[in-house]
Amino acid sequence: MTGTAEGFAHPALWYRDQDEYLAGTVPYLREGLAAGEPVAVAVPTGNLAPLRDALGAEAGRVLWRDMTVDGRNPGRIIPAVLLAFANAHPGQRVRIIGEPTWPGRTSAEYPACVQHEALINAAFAGRAASILCPYDAGRLNPAWVRDTRRTHPVIWDATGHFASHQYDDPLAVAEQLNPPLAEPPPRAATIWIDLQTLSQARHFVADRATRAGLSPGRVIDAVVAVNELTVNSVRHGGGAGTLSIWIEADQLICQLSDAGHLADPLAGRIPIPPQAPTGGRGLLMVNQVCDLVRIHTAASGTTVRVYLHRS
Repeated sequence: MTGTAEGFAHPALWYRDQDEYLAGTVPYLREGLAAGEPVAVAVPTGNLAPLRDALGAEAGRVLWRDMTVDGRNPGRIIPAVLLAFANAHPGQRVRIIGEPTWPGRTSAEYPACVQHEALINAAFAGRAASILCPYDAGRLNPAWVRDTRRTHPVIWDATGHFASHQYDDPLAVAEQLNPPLAEPPPRAATIWIDLQTLSQARHFVADRATRAGLSPGRVIDAVVAVNELTVNSVRHGGGAGTLSIWIEADQLICQLSDAGHLADPLAGRIPIPPQAPTGGRGLLMVNQVCDLVRIHTAASGTTVRVYLHRS
């Protein structure tokens, strides 16, 4: 039995080659299918075909997602991939493979990946679900592999299954991964934001995004993200803030700092029902349109940094 019959299970799978990958994932998937559970797989592009081939005819019973696309921003995996699938099958235990960290993830993305893994435990607490998270122990930074002990109660590898004694409270881990963000570089363009300058902020980011070479669709994404953040600053961040924008490699980076405090670490990660009040959707929208969202929040204020690739 590779999953638990009730409650929430969240094991990590350490693998070093494709044989170990398939040996850990395929029986897990087949067990779920045999039990009549809805099954989904969200893994990087290169791992999709081997899994499909190994399942054979049963692959048609699985929902397949490319994590390099749907999970490019770790902040949107819980709402748009994991909870979206679970909520589509009310009353049923769901089984998911989710691989959020793969070789090629950047050092800027990685803290958001670990925070995501920790917060899965809070988002799914008490739910009938099992989420297996593979990690390429042969190619990933060894420190990244070790961090799975903090975010997964159980570790699987080629030798078997064992409890993780370093597993910690998910909200405590999320807080530990809340370091202050570096100041914007000197080349950044910065403006003051308040109620009177919201329109100016939209024009400011549209101009900078266009000049940076973002496609028209990506320019719209940048404007939408910054608009949501600036409106939140005016409403909940003390009425004002500072907006900085700069280019780094192939990315447009926008950063908003204000005096507010983001008390809920799951903000922006929980889908909001259509019938719910209109508030609370801003950060959820930001996660959907940006390629990476980093947040530092404390009693003294909050800084949100968003990244949008030029392509």
